[in-house]
Amino acid sequence: MTDAPVRRLGTAVVPAPPGVRVVLDARPLQTPERAPLTATYLDALLRAYDDEPIAGESFAMFLRSDLDDPTRRYRRLEVVGRRLLPPTRLLRSAAMTVDPFLLRGATLGAAWRAERGGAAGAVYHAVGGALPIAPDLPVVVTLLDLAPWEMPDSFQGSLANRFGQRLRAQQLREASAVLVGSQAAARAARRLLHLHEDRIRIVPLAPRAAFAAAAGQRRTKADTVALQERLGLAERYLVFSGRFDARQDLGTLLKALAGLAAAGRPTELGPAVPWPPRVLLVGASPDDRASLARAAAREGIGESLAYAPALAPDALAGLVRAARAVILPVLSDAAGLPVIEAIACGTPVVATAVGPLPELIGPAGLLVGPGEQDRLAVALATIWADDGVHQRLVTAAKVRAKVGKRTWADVARDTRSIYADVGVRRERPAGG
Repeated sequence: MTDAPVRRLGTAVVPAPPGVRVVLDARPLQTPERAPLTATYLDALLRAYDDEPIAGESFAMFLRSDLDDPTRRYRRLEVVGRRLLPPTRLLRSAAMTVDPFLLRGATLGAAWRAERGGAAGAVYHAVGGALPIAPDLPVVVTLLDLAPWEMPDSFQGSLANRFGQRLRAQQLREASAVLVGSQAAARAARRLLHLHEDRIRIVPLAPRAAFAAAAGQRRTKADTVALQERLGLAERYLVFSGRFDARQDLGTLLKALAGLAAAGRPTELGPAVPWPPRVLLVGASPDDRASLARAAAREGIGESLAYAPALAPDALAGLVRAARAVILPVLSDAAGLPVIEAIACGTPVVATAVGPLPELIGPAGLLVGPGEQDRLAVALATIWADDGVHQRLVTAAKVRAKVGKRTWADVARDTRSIYADVGVRRERPAGG
């Protein structure tokens, strides 16, 4: 453990925040396929805590009783307890109403005697999922997704889902701090959830270490070349990595690709380059893959799609760095992590102009409106076939990556400061 000063950007040095007891629902780490962004965030944050533990900090983890415990890989964290909860996911939509009460019971006593262990206070940190009803601890929430409120028809279709999301919105309003990754996400959270402005804290996300390291590679590694060959990829391809649900606008993507196929090959494009653009879809489940393959076949562009399962960060980073571009056609996005990681690799982006994506991409990509298949087709054709435009975007991505360089150590430092701000018990002034 260390209580040494922590170096910020430049030469400024500030003391490390006091360590607190953090009560954390770690169940998303056990089922990353259900909420990959939440699991990625939790893993990256806990790895950063594990890399630089601080004096007084400790963790109480909530885990599913029927699955293995992934938190044991963080060997330097002081974990004072692991409370095993029943698998409420089996209840499907009803879990949204059961979980808050279950978490309330599990939270009771989780911070007991935290100060005796050297902690300066205690907080409950929620990342995705449910929040405990009437918690006896200050609550810090990381808000990675606004789709349930931006797209109520898709995410509040049943009575149980409507009740669950309304309950969660009320709990978010009562939280001590709500963490978002950008100004755009902060504005949307205030508008959709009516959060108090002083409760919202902007903590920008960072690329995982594998993606930052990929930016410095001068040539494609042999293992990436081997993976490309196994996936049936030519030298030029696009990458889509994300969930395959109502948040994504893959229907518009397929129609854009079909339009490009019908329009014919651009004259300036060499015969060795595939046409229409080839897209690698990463993380599709077998059911997702079957559904996408059927939809692509109906559009006559089945050969334009390649598929990969969920990949380890090193493998995915290698593919992203070698890609012509990362694409992110979406209807709702509050985090933009694939964009952050693409730019960290020096890879440009084609994305929908929603949420924080314009703010994150800047001059390092091309933006289109939601559902605009013709504009998306033009953007895809441009980044695929126009080497001059592509090189300008690559240069812009590399400049943006250097200027805005941020790591998960920075995210951890900022988050710990918020823990201390809301969770440290203050001494009352004399006579107070």
